[in-house]
Order: sequence, then structure tokens, then C-alpha cells
Amino acid sequence: MTELIQNREAFLKKIAGRLGRNHPISSVEKPTWSYQPQDKVLKDATADDLLEVLKKQCVLIHTDLIVTTKGKLLETLHSRVTDYGGGPIVTWHDNRFAEYGLSDLYEQWPKQGIEVYEWNAAKESDNIPYAEKANIGITISELTLAESGTAVLFSSKDKGRTVSFLPMKSIILIPKSSIVPRMTQAARMIRKKAAEEGAVPSCINFITGPSNSADIEMNLVVGVHGPINATYIVIDDI
Repeated sequence: MTELIQNREAFLKKIAGRLGRNHPISSVEKPTWSYQPQDKVLKDATADDLLEVLKKQCVLIHTDLIVTTKGKLLETLHSRVTDYGGGPIVTWHDNRFAEYGLSDLYEQWPKQGIEVYEWNAAKESDNIPYAEKANIGITISELTLAESGTAVLFSSKDKGRTVSFLPMKSIILIPKSSIVPRMTQAARMIRKKAAEEGAVPSCINFITGPSNSADIEMNLVVGVHGPINATYIVIDDI
């Protein structure tokens, strides 16, 4: 995109002049603050500690949380899908579904009358109607913020962002290893990913349960701008 920038140097020199400088500053040294509370929150928390914090926060954000193992994940997922009224279901096209032993989701569940659609990048926008009519959308969290109960989803051509907000219900798979204390760690990890890979996902969604809206009288309504119900299924992978 550099070739699209026009008159950059002239623009920066003008700003520098307004600030009383002869030339633009080429680099700025990042200050070291004497007090950094963002690093102290849950600093020494173990993976189990973080899970307990996440559990408590999920109560406040109207989100169910279920803990299971990789071996029992398919059974746990099927039970939650049944509780939510079955399909149609829409999922990302993500190799982790197979890694977590969820191949039956696509092979066996349709034979049981549960319609399952896997995002297909080749269909581009034609995927969206499947998400619109879906009862349940299933995604996987890349990072999970214990303090706020937030799942961080990375979109891509195979991971349509509509899967997480157009269906009536949302199920987000949470690898226990993905749980970090708070936004501080998530931001650093995303920054590191960008530095190592040279890019970040086209869209990064920070999802904290179903949407919550309140009017001037503070009457809370859940699910106005997205799924009405949300469940986090934590996979004990540590």
C-alpha cells in the first residue's frame, strides 16, 4: 500500500514545523512507566486459577460454561446442541475440529437429522444465508480473557465472522491452554503474531457472551444484536 501514499514527507514536515521542529522525528522511544497495573492482575494465576475466574465471570455475562476433556468433547457438544434444539448448525472450516475428534459432526450428525454446514471459502458470500438460518454457530477461541469472560476469534477465508453472530445460539470451544488473564496478554500475543507472520487476521472479534442492551430505565435485554444464548465449552488440553 506504500505506493498509494502521496505527499507524505511534505505533510509530516508541515506538522513538525507546527510543533517547532525542523524535521519529523523518525522514531519515538517507548516510555517505561514506574507503575504498570496491567501486568499485576492475575500475574501469578495458574491455568486452574484462570479457569475459576472465567467461570465466575461467565455467570455475570449470561454465558453457560461447561468443562470437558478432548475424549468427551463430541458427547458434550451433542448434549448442548440437543439442549439448544438441534440444527441447523454452521461451523468454521477449521482443522482443529478434526484434531478435537469432531469429524462425526459432519459425517454422522446429518444421518441423525441434525443439519450441519461447514463454511466453504469457494462460495464466498453464498455462505452467509447458511449462517442466517442456523440455529447454532460453532467456533473456536484463539485467546480467552479470564477477567472479562471474552473469547477472541480470528476471522479468515475459512472462518467467516458471521458464524459467531448470525445464528440464534453460539457455542464457542475454548481450549484451556488459550485462557490468559486479560486484554494485556491478548494484545501482546496479537502483536507478536503480527510481527512474526507479517499480518493479522482480517477481523478479530472480542466476544463477551450474548449482547446485552439496557434502556434508560436499565431494563436488561439479552441477545438483541446477536445470539440469544451462548455457551463456552472448555476443553482440558493441558
